[in-house]
Amino acid sequence: MIVPFLSWLRARWLRLMVVGTLIGAFPIAGLSFLSYKERDLIFRIEPGIARWYNGLPAGLQELELPVSPASSQQSLHAWWWPAAARNAPAVLYLHGSRWNLTGQLFRIEQLREFGFSVLAIDYRGFGKSKGGPPSEAAVYEDARIAWERLVKLQPDPARRFIYGHSLGGAVAVELAKTLSDQPLSSRRGPAAGLIVESSFTSLADVAAAVTNIGLPIRWLLSQKFDSIDKIAGVRMPVLLVHGTGDRYIPHRFSEELYAEALEPKKLLLIEGGTHNNSMRIGSAEYRTALQEFFGLGRKTRRASLR
Repeated sequence: MIVPFLSWLRARWLRLMVVGTLIGAFPIAGLSFLSYKERDLIFRIEPGIARWYNGLPAGLQELELPVSPASSQQSLHAWWWPAAARNAPAVLYLHGSRWNLTGQLFRIEQLREFGFSVLAIDYRGFGKSKGGPPSEAAVYEDARIAWERLVKLQPDPARRFIYGHSLGGAVAVELAKTLSDQPLSSRRGPAAGLIVESSFTSLADVAAAVTNIGLPIRWLLSQKFDSIDKIAGVRMPVLLVHGTGDRYIPHRFSEELYAEALEPKKLLLIEGGTHNNSMRIGSAEYRTALQEFFGLGRKTRRASLR
């Protein structure tokens, strides 16, 4: 979640205006301070193991993905959990801010129950990954590195998907746009679809909605995560999911992303779903959406899609 950043921004908008003035007078010092504080609050990394983590499930494998062949100082810690079925569809799981993989297992388990093999990563700076601190550019690079591994794990491009939750949704949109722009012969290979849950149009948009004071937020932020300007360039099926009870990121942001996305696209609104539980309480709707839109999973009752 990006909640700590949004709460901090709401409480300190006047101070930010002062910092903005200082940037004009002392550009190097002002920008350095704001960029550092901004990244620290956006990612807000919780050290250690999430309190609800109960250990690795049977069959889940831990991997280390090198960031650069020339350096052992930076690497991505990853989980690979293959489905029981041979040639099951595989999904790259991109988490949001704050919690490392140990805080994500409940959602990873749900994706596997839907029939996916799941490759999940911690960005540099999170969990057991080496390197950091994270930044917008770095997490985008980490997602590309992870995708290259998923291509090897699931060679069939028709059975490879991207999933992102919250801030990870913006990372997923960036990756999908990159894959859409590349030649088919690229080593990264194409994806069959994109799933974005509980995400936003841009970090500036959601920050402005929280402060509700009309600040020129976009000018102050160095970390853009600007999905609204990218999603129209995503040339693959797009499924957007959002809970109507999300108090942190309103579901209207997914509606706006849906409006800009190319066909084929679907929007699934989970009635009463919060920022973190929509996949669980809307599991039947979710499974149906995957079946109807991507041809995945066992069909259940009809979902409320538009």
